[in-house]
Amino acid sequence: MAKTITVYVCSACGSQSPAPLGRCPRCGGWGTIEAQPAGGEAALRAAAGVQQLGEIGDTALLRRPTGVDEVDRVLGGGWVAGAVLLLAGEPGIGKSTLLLQLAHRSVMAGWATLYVAGEESLAQVKLRAERLAVSPELSLTRETDARTLAEHLRQERPSLVIVDSIQTIIADQGVPGSLTQVRDATAILTQAAKESGSTLVLIGHITKQGMIAGPKVIEHMVDTTLALETASGFRVLRAMKNRFGPAGEVGVFEITGMGMTAIANPSEAFLAERPKGVPGSVVVAALEGQRPLLLEVQALAAKSPYAAPRRIVQGLDARRVDVVLAVLERRLELPLAGLDVYVNVAGGLRLTDPGADLAVALAVYSAVTNRPVPEGTAVVGEVGLAGEIRSVTQLARRAAEAQRANYPRLIGPRGAPDSALVITSLADALRVTWGG
Repeated sequence: MAKTITVYVCSACGSQSPAPLGRCPRCGGWGTIEAQPAGGEAALRAAAGVQQLGEIGDTALLRRPTGVDEVDRVLGGGWVAGAVLLLAGEPGIGKSTLLLQLAHRSVMAGWATLYVAGEESLAQVKLRAERLAVSPELSLTRETDARTLAEHLRQERPSLVIVDSIQTIIADQGVPGSLTQVRDATAILTQAAKESGSTLVLIGHITKQGMIAGPKVIEHMVDTTLALETASGFRVLRAMKNRFGPAGEVGVFEITGMGMTAIANPSEAFLAERPKGVPGSVVVAALEGQRPLLLEVQALAAKSPYAAPRRIVQGLDARRVDVVLAVLERRLELPLAGLDVYVNVAGGLRLTDPGADLAVALAVYSAVTNRPVPEGTAVVGEVGLAGEIRSVTQLARRAAEAQRANYPRLIGPRGAPDSALVITSLADALRVTWGG
């Protein structure tokens, strides 16, 4: 009779072991190693790494808070074990500062944390860390070989690894920062993070055009892409891509001598310098990700010295603004043919919310007619080609934010709360805003 051979397979990740183990060496799961006869269907599926959906263990408990509420908001709840994140931003914007602070919170929570300083000496990192009051128990290294770092992750299994920056890491003999080196190093470290269960954060450079440097493929390799931007003197952390949370979510920070400090009331901060009673200024109840924000949309119209008037837009989609201007000309007969039109989101924040269309329309109308919008008014709504005002998402949350920020007069589309002034067209918006 043939001897039955038994293999031990992890029910969470499918890895095999010749002997029973209490903890899986690949995914770190406890009590997931199960005995199975070799040659059976289960063993064949495990050998190929194939699992049924119902066999996969629950990973909900593998998310850890970062210790900073604004970062948790952007990430969707905190660090995810085995996740790979890419943080990009302009030089000096505060990427290293923010991640050093997050490393400190991780160490204080009792998680093994490694900071890979590829661009600075350890003494330089220590100098900045002391200014930020970072825990002296944070582990540092200047190792820039991707394979050596990957092996360290597999053996030591740190909870959080920060690489500053991925452009300094080399996979093979070559020039650090080249396209092939960045791509290969990202692939090696990503595989190691998945196997060890470590959360890996890569700092990435950006080009002169504001794009993430390196091959586009690295943005597809990572689970989350974060961008750190400047807006009105603040720092805005935005999730461009997130497999474990909502994309487009934002967190707002102020940079001080003690590092990055979260802004508790971003709406108040962005509207702090808004002029009163000036034509062309309108407050919009916007939504970035899942966060309602009150922002100022400004417009200016001036007689054009050119045969083709200029349309200059900052902080908004220029094509959407062109559509709104066309609707104003066609449906409201607003004379724009000989005017240069400038539209801007004050503070430098980029706004992708279609609900800003109505604010653009009223701001341009206000600038052309020289009629300021009454104080305490906020607006929201998408403008259609027929001049209708279409509904947008999360109207109740927008209205609540407007009330909290002392803008009790909200003008919006159908579906808005009872406290709002409901409109159905641009003509209604003009009548409700200025009367008559």
